[in-house]
Amino acid sequence: MSVVEDFKKFAFKGNVIDLAVGTIIGAGFGKIVSGLVDNIVMPLVAVALPNPDWKNKGLVLKEVAGPDGKMVATELKYGAFLGVIVDFMIIAVVLFLIVSAIQKAMEKANAKAAAAKKIEDEKKAEEDKKKAEAEAAKDKIEQVLLTEIRDLLKAQAAK
Repeated sequence: MSVVEDFKKFAFKGNVIDLAVGTIIGAGFGKIVSGLVDNIVMPLVAVALPNPDWKNKGLVLKEVAGPDGKMVATELKYGAFLGVIVDFMIIAVVLFLIVSAIQKAMEKANAKAAAAKKIEDEKKAEEDKKKAEAEAAKDKIEQVLLTEIRDLLKAQAAK
């Protein structure tokens, strides 16, 4: 096989396509969550804190003169780091809530499907039982008829 054929087999498998679609949806979802965090949650967090500019906080480690004579600071930006952690925690909570809701919906759907299958199986078992009873009754009738025919033949043979 050629490399092109091998690549086609790989690229067009269901798992690879599912992964690509999931990645694209995940990127779009990431933008939605980032918008939620940046535009709704973080302003509320900033209002709750005494200093609303907490994401720009940092610790100046060293100040040196740059090539143009302006002072340039080497800064430990703990505010930005804490902001990333808060963003992550919010994204994790939102994803947890979404996945939990999806799992509950799937559990309900699976429970409904299991209940429907159980009802279907019970109906089939009842139908099978009725068929078996009808077959047994038919066999009994055939046995009675065969017994009567045998008795008639014996009676004719005895004459």
